[in-house]
Amino acid sequence: MDADFDTAVLGLAMPPGVEAALREAGTCRGDACATMAALMRAQALAPEHPAVLIAFYRHYFYGHRPRQARHVVRRALAVGAQALGLPRVWREVPRLALAGARHDATTRFYLFALKGYAYLSLRLDDLAEAGDALALLRALDPQDCVGAAVLEAVRRRSLAGPGEDDATPALQATGAAAWASLA
Repeated sequence: MDADFDTAVLGLAMPPGVEAALREAGTCRGDACATMAALMRAQALAPEHPAVLIAFYRHYFYGHRPRQARHVVRRALAVGAQALGLPRVWREVPRLALAGARHDATTRFYLFALKGYAYLSLRLDDLAEAGDALALLRALDPQDCVGAAVLEAVRRRSLAGPGEDDATPALQATGAAAWASLA
């Protein structure tokens, strides 16, 4: 694992100007154009920095743009996989438990990104994609440290069809919290 990446996941070791751009994006949330301009500046300076990816994810997620958020999560998965020495394409990652699911910042970044990807796939009604991502997540995190079981239950209810129990509030809470512990 890459110690520098661990530091980056914690929002440290940012190239000059990135922290200021991300702070600016946070302060001008009401102005979509100004927010995007600040995020684009941060991305130009550090395109694969975890803090930049998380900021873009949150911007798209809270802006109700799940397709764009899922695209960012795909990038985050590739970046996290590289830091862990895994294949950059999540479908090619061996289905073996990852050590450090509770405490290692890089591992948690990757697992939460995969959980976010599964969540967004559910929101986009891509149940097969969500199922594949959740199957990998269960293999990598057999103790369910990141809480994939909740998403799997929602996915199974979705496959069963509409019922009396609407899982939407639980699903929204899970997605909002997907990367909350990382930033």
